[in-house]
Amino acid sequence: MQPQLPIDVDPNTGVWTTDALPMLYVPRHFFTNNHTAVEEALGRDVYADILYKAGYKSAYHWCDKEAKQHGITGMAVFEHYLKRLSQRGWGIFKIVEADPSTARAKIELHHSSFVLAQPGKEGKLCYMFAGWFAGAMDWVNDTMSDTTDGGKNAPRAQSKEVQCAAEHHDHCVFEVSPIAH
Repeated sequence: MQPQLPIDVDPNTGVWTTDALPMLYVPRHFFTNNHTAVEEALGRDVYADILYKAGYKSAYHWCDKEAKQHGITGMAVFEHYLKRLSQRGWGIFKIVEADPSTARAKIELHHSSFVLAQPGKEGKLCYMFAGWFAGAMDWVNDTMSDTTDGGKNAPRAQSKEVQCAAEHHDHCVFEVSPIAH
């Protein structure tokens, strides 16, 4: 099977793009080794907080760019986001349930790159993805019309990994929920 996403390479700069967004193509072990080294240096909690905020911002930006690039809106953008993540090798993502008006969703991740790259390691290894889902959900709500259910009146989202395949489960699960005020 060949990649299912478009990859263009600029002949002058060598920059790879997918859907007009610059991309990097690196071996999984390279990314995972860097990820675990930073986690060890900073401590998991500090690093997870940094990744959450950065991932939230990146997902929000990505959704905005992809919506314009493909002329899609609402949850179709969130679904497209998970499709592209799956196509880029992070694992196979699936929305099990979603209700943007209440900022809720459940997402399954099968064959996580973090679990596959760290055989024998236990715990919640896939926390890096959590901020991505909150950012995507907030983008959906921020761009929905005020006349739709929820939309800009929907609560802000948060997300966390509630189950990881590295904890002897078949797959990982992330839950998106409203931030309590």
